[in-house]
Amino acid sequence: MARAFLFIGALLCAGLVQAETAPAPARVTVDKDGFTEPLKQLKFNPGLDQREFERSTLTALNVYDPLENLNRRVYHFNYRFDEWVFLPVVDGYRYVTPRFVRSGVSNFFSNLGDVTNLVNSLLQFKGKRSLDITGRLVMNTTVGIFGLWDPATMVGLNKQSEDFGQTLGFYGVPGGAYVMLPFLGPSNLRDTGGLVFDFSAESAINFLNVSQAASDHPAIWALRVVDRRHTTSFRYGQTNSPFEYEKVRYVYTEARKLQISE
Repeated sequence: MARAFLFIGALLCAGLVQAETAPAPARVTVDKDGFTEPLKQLKFNPGLDQREFERSTLTALNVYDPLENLNRRVYHFNYRFDEWVFLPVVDGYRYVTPRFVRSGVSNFFSNLGDVTNLVNSLLQFKGKRSLDITGRLVMNTTVGIFGLWDPATMVGLNKQSEDFGQTLGFYGVPGGAYVMLPFLGPSNLRDTGGLVFDFSAESAINFLNVSQAASDHPAIWALRVVDRRHTTSFRYGQTNSPFEYEKVRYVYTEARKLQISE
C-alpha cells in the first residue's frame, strides 16, 4: 500500500513539474470585427469568371459618353495621325533643333499661355494664384526676354494652369457629355466651349502682338502646335491595354474634377 501511495505521489509531482515548465499557450487576439481570419468569412461567387470581372471593372470606369461610337472613331483617327504624322514631325523637329532653342520656344509659348491663365484665375477670384501668375508674366516677359527664359520658376513662381473650362466648373457648370476632339484629344462639352473662349480671349488681348503676327504668318501656329505635342508626354498605346479608351476617358474626367476643386 505504501508503495502505491509513493507511486501516485511521484506521478503528481512529475505532472506539476511539467505544467510549470511547459510554455503558455499563445494568446488569441480577436479583431474588432470579432474574428481573426476575415478572409475565411468572405463568400465568393464560383460562377464569377474573368469576363465578369472585366465587365465590373469597366463599369467602375464608366463615364457619361452618349457619343461613344463617334468618339471611338475619332480616337482611332488620333491614334493613327499621331503615329504616322504628328510624332514623326516632332521627331524631326527635335533632330534639327538644338535643345536650347526648343526650350526657348516652349518657354515663349508657355509665357503666352499665362495670359489666359491670369484671366481665368481672376474670374475664379483666386487672389494668391492671380498674383503669382502676374509675377510670372512680368518677370518672364522682362527679365526672361519675352518669355524665352523662365526665371520665375527659379524664384519659386511655378506654372499655374487655369482655363475657361475650369472657370465654368468653378461656377457649377457640369461637364456634360464626353467628347474626343480631332487632334486635341479628350474633352467634354463644357471644356470644348472653354477652349473656344480661351482662344478668343488670347486673340483679343493680342499679347506681344503674337495673335496678329500668327494670323499673317501661319507658321507660328504650326510651330506652336508642334511644340505642344513635343511637351506632351502622353503616347497612344502606352497603357498596353485593350481598354485604353475607357482608361483615358476616366482619367481625364477625374483629373478635371481635381483641377476644378483645387
